[in-house]
Amino acid sequence: MNDIIDLNNSENINKPNNTVPVPRPTVEQIDEEINRIEIGREIRKALSGTVKSIIFVVAAAILVTNLLISTIVVNNRTSMNPALQDGDALIALRWIDVKPGDIITFYYNNKLMIKRVIAKAGDWVNIDQDGTVYVNDKAIDEPYVTKKDLGECDIDLPYQVPDGSLFVMGDNRTSSADSRLKQMGPVSKDQIVGKVFLRIWPLSRIGYFK
Repeated sequence: MNDIIDLNNSENINKPNNTVPVPRPTVEQIDEEINRIEIGREIRKALSGTVKSIIFVVAAAILVTNLLISTIVVNNRTSMNPALQDGDALIALRWIDVKPGDIITFYYNNKLMIKRVIAKAGDWVNIDQDGTVYVNDKAIDEPYVTKKDLGECDIDLPYQVPDGSLFVMGDNRTSSADSRLKQMGPVSKDQIVGKVFLRIWPLSRIGYFK
């Protein structure tokens, strides 16, 4: 019968036709593959280091933003004209000592206020009828004020600033609610958010506050 295969006959075993031998890689090819693997490893290592650096920088920026600085935008406020104007974007430093003449931002009745420090704890403040301000019986130089005015003032003058507090006033003395009013009074250090030191907007008015 023709359909019977003799397994003992090697000639009857199916063999692949035109079998092509697999070439062995050369030494140069092996070296190239090793170099490729090493380069890939170095690239991955470099990328990993770069990603870690970026994460560190971002984390540091967030930490600095939350703990060391605050960004404030002046909104519909005229009490600090002309030093500050509506729309000004400001940077305030936290955890820094402030002194008379500095502009600070602080919370009052859950609102963020911006005023200028006039006197520190223990100082005596007096204001005459024409708006000249005296600290410890000495008239202070206020080049930032365009028009002197006693403004709204119902505190008893002369007034001594309590411990742990600052006496603050707006530069626009005719339209500023500040420490001259009993309702607001002096600002305690616990209320202070930071010292305003830099204006970052608008571009035409970028600059530091001395």
